[in-house]
Amino acid sequence: MGHIVKNLAVEHLIPENRIPENPNFDNVANPLASLENSSSSLEIVQLGNAVLRDIAQPIYGIHDAEVQTLIDRLLATMVQGNGVGIAAPQVGRSLRLIIIASRPNPRYPNAPTMEPLVMVNPHLLSHSEETALGWEGCLSIPGLRGLVPRYRAVEVEYMNRDGTLERQDLTDFVARIFQHEFDHLGGKVFLDRVEKVQNLMTEQEYLKQHP
Repeated sequence: MGHIVKNLAVEHLIPENRIPENPNFDNVANPLASLENSSSSLEIVQLGNAVLRDIAQPIYGIHDAEVQTLIDRLLATMVQGNGVGIAAPQVGRSLRLIIIASRPNPRYPNAPTMEPLVMVNPHLLSHSEETALGWEGCLSIPGLRGLVPRYRAVEVEYMNRDGTLERQDLTDFVARIFQHEFDHLGGKVFLDRVEKVQNLMTEQEYLKQHP
């Protein structure tokens, strides 16, 4: 694939995909604000629950009411948990469905804001050779952060919630979110990729050191 230079977190904020040299995320409204007090959130399963180690199954009926409702409830669950992404196995549904939705919140105060991406049956098509270490947390592993190596750029393919096939190049923080959530579909959590125990930190200490 070579080096990917397109940054989806930027493209989804700029009309007609025009990317300025110095994009400013400060003036972007939170597209998920209406879900902050939603009553449709689901219980998040935590590490030790067997569903987090299962291989998630493909979704065939994207337009089914059950699937569309699950998408809406996943969004609400993620927002109320202050996540920047979520996968269906995290609410006990072993299905190939993830959501990426970076935005500033108490757990990720410096995250850029982007329009949420619903990804049904996602595939990782290719990735950059370059990797980077970055701190990650997980709604299913509360109170802990880990320094995780991830590819700097990935090319992915998925169906959106309307059933349209899409292909995107993701970079940096958004690429990291995708890889984290995509791991959930294969029965992995970020702890499986932490290289040494010294690369773990409590979330409380992380937020002190990275305000």
